[in-house]
Amino acid sequence: MPPLAMQFVMSAGDARDLPDSGAEVAVVGRSNVGKSSLVNALSGRTGLALVSKTPGRTRLLNLFTVDGMGTLVDCPGYGYAEASKSMRASWQAMIERYLLEREPLSMVIALVDGEIGPTKLDVQLLDWLRANELPHTIVATKHDKVKSSQRSKRVKELAAGCRLEPHDIVWVSAAKGTGIDRLRSLMTIWLSTGG
Repeated sequence: MPPLAMQFVMSAGDARDLPDSGAEVAVVGRSNVGKSSLVNALSGRTGLALVSKTPGRTRLLNLFTVDGMGTLVDCPGYGYAEASKSMRASWQAMIERYLLEREPLSMVIALVDGEIGPTKLDVQLLDWLRANELPHTIVATKHDKVKSSQRSKRVKELAAGCRLEPHDIVWVSAAKGTGIDRLRSLMTIWLSTGG
């Protein structure tokens, strides 16, 4: 599947400042899980979303248009230890308000680091998404970092840690392109059907 035509629109510190959208997909995950790299891989462009070696660089809701179908929002990463406690709390409140109140939201992509598996914070996020009945899909990043001899075991372990079946997890590698076509296809479905 060809890259999605994506354009950066704006950054916002409050969901109420975002423009209307027909349908929207949100990307959430721990700091350094590869959110910005994934956005770039979906678009087939290296510099669309800023990628940093330093975790916690995404501090606002970053909105992108997607192929004339809808929008994608890259949310700040959670669990970033270098930020102050009050700043982390304000990010969490901003993300939760956005996820609960954003009308066009049709899917939440919850990223989990495929190399290390779900952390305590990842499990808390998944529990919160389930408790609030928000539609979500778990995407495991960094497929290329998992040794081929360990992959089938890691797929089962990660799915169990997320309380899902292995086929429910979408595995990707932004670096190698693994699974990106599948995720682009899913994005097209989510944005065209509103879920």
